[in-house]
Amino acid sequence: MSIRFTSTSVALLATLSVSTVFGQVTSNRDRKTDYAGAVFVMTNNVESNRILRFGRQATGALVPLGSTPTGGRGSGGTVDPLGSQNSLLLTQDRGFLLAVNSASGTISSFRVDGANLELADVKHTGGSAPDAIAQWGNLVYVLNFAGNSSVVGFHLEDGNLITIPDAIGYLSTALSGGSSVNFTPDGKFLVVTERVTNKIDAFPVNEDGTLGPIVSNAAPYPGLFLLAIAPSGVAISLEPGSGIITSSVVNSDGTLTAISTAVDKDGGTCWDVVTPNGQYVYAADTAGDTISAFTLSASGTLGLVGPTNIAAKLTPGSKALDLAVSYDGKFLYSTNAGNGSVGIWTINDNGSLTAQTFVTLPASDASAGFNGIAAY
Repeated sequence: MSIRFTSTSVALLATLSVSTVFGQVTSNRDRKTDYAGAVFVMTNNVESNRILRFGRQATGALVPLGSTPTGGRGSGGTVDPLGSQNSLLLTQDRGFLLAVNSASGTISSFRVDGANLELADVKHTGGSAPDAIAQWGNLVYVLNFAGNSSVVGFHLEDGNLITIPDAIGYLSTALSGGSSVNFTPDGKFLVVTERVTNKIDAFPVNEDGTLGPIVSNAAPYPGLFLLAIAPSGVAISLEPGSGIITSSVVNSDGTLTAISTAVDKDGGTCWDVVTPNGQYVYAADTAGDTISAFTLSASGTLGLVGPTNIAAKLTPGSKALDLAVSYDGKFLYSTNAGNGSVGIWTINDNGSLTAQTFVTLPASDASAGFNGIAAY
């Protein structure tokens, strides 16, 4: 299934002109007009990291279209080895895809043409074990999990990653367990979660793309994995194991103030995603094999969708991880590490979910510790 670069010119020309469709070679007929959108999944393979490509039909169903190498190596592993959100990120204009290569210490950028990808650049992240990416305008920051625990900035120019001089920010301590990084919608702050030290860091973003001094906030609960930010600027965090979900506002000085909380009836959610219109929040419970749904008001107040807020029940052992929503807000997708599949749901007008037929990944990818999903 892999496309591997070799020393022969014939193989090189082949990688430039064809794509591999789960063991079969086909022409690039999957052009932009053939699909309503696309979904991308990162294998995180330790030998050769790759991006699995799926054409998204108008119904939300996915068509496997092969894979594209990142030019780096993933971390490998089993279930959720990166322990982060946004290890694979589609830019706001849907023109570029960004991926971390944890074992290589690099970040890759691709030009997106429908469901096709063209590798544009690979750059070192200036740290160790990158695991998450944030983007705002032409500004990109990557989070380095290991070593000194840092965030490093780049300018994205037609897919090329240009290192910004002195654009580096260090978390509160080394090996702090950085697991998510996001820009606020106005681009004024870069927000990072520290899972080990239980902190939420906010870095002011300067006009030249560099960062101001770190502002560290105590996380509302221990072991915080991630903090997603809604289009309104409201920050959404989950307490692993208890199911408590909290909305907060990022103040002008970088501090966070809680707005409201809700309790997930399932009680074990870890990963969440906000719909493009900011109306709903979906959270994955890896241990309980469920997807939970919450309402989110314009002021940041949280509520439950339905009497139990359990919007979907997966096959036991599925282990849902990362979540992504299509740009039109109609479909929800998940990476399911336990059974090596991509989950597909239709998002109904009331926030409930209707399951579609899942896509099963090839065994070699399902066992590679795959992490990261992006959709449009």
